[in-house]
Amino acid sequence: MTEARGPAGLNGTAHTPGTPCWVSLMVHGMAATQEFYGALFGWKFQPGPQQLGPYVRAVLDGHEVAGIGQLPPDRHLPIAWTPYFASDDVDLTAETVRACGGTVGVGPLDAGDAGRMAIASDPSGAVFGIWQTAAHLGTGITDVPGTPTWNELFTRDSASVAKFYDTVFGYGEEPVASADVDYITLHIKGRPVAGIRGVGHALPRDRGPHWMTYFEVADVDASLTGVIDLGGHVLKTPRDTPHGRIATVTDPEGAAFSLVRTSH
Repeated sequence: MTEARGPAGLNGTAHTPGTPCWVSLMVHGMAATQEFYGALFGWKFQPGPQQLGPYVRAVLDGHEVAGIGQLPPDRHLPIAWTPYFASDDVDLTAETVRACGGTVGVGPLDAGDAGRMAIASDPSGAVFGIWQTAAHLGTGITDVPGTPTWNELFTRDSASVAKFYDTVFGYGEEPVASADVDYITLHIKGRPVAGIRGVGHALPRDRGPHWMTYFEVADVDASLTGVIDLGGHVLKTPRDTPHGRIATVTDPEGAAFSLVRTSH
């Protein structure tokens, strides 16, 4: 993680291209998943675009913060939080993804009047979304408990895949100057927006390269107890880092995410 605060796109304006602007989760049990996150983060839910099936948007204090959709019964896809990155032209971005060795699995397609979207994967197989704003601007609030605050790619080697994202989204890079840490912070206009962490053979065999979403909480340890009580599981127990206290968990369907109380 890094001290990324205050992403563009809040307060009724569109997100700057390349910045994470939304996170979405596709699950089998919509009702149970809403109960879990509603209890954990205080989310309420309202209907969203139904182009890919039943879909709701999570709302916190009147602001939309995340999406949850229904997987078709015959689709056995990984249950995972997926970050969406802002684009002024999702069709052009999708073409660039393909040209750079990535894959476009869904779209580009219109999500009603909300915007235009695609779901893609980088050359290593990590899945991400692309969002072109229309009526739906994306995440409306961040850096308060119950909101996504950071997105990080876990992959085998940071340098090779970073070139893909730099070309697709126009990022600048800031590598960590350490022989022991393989980490690159991605920047837009000099501001940190996401990270790439190379973990080599420590990458889980059952998951492969993947994006991880960090959700801000008021108290990591208390939220961890909530996760367990609500049927989730702990992947990594709480640890203190220069950027705050962090724990990694899964929801009852197995979607991994991290809880963080950031150091301000």
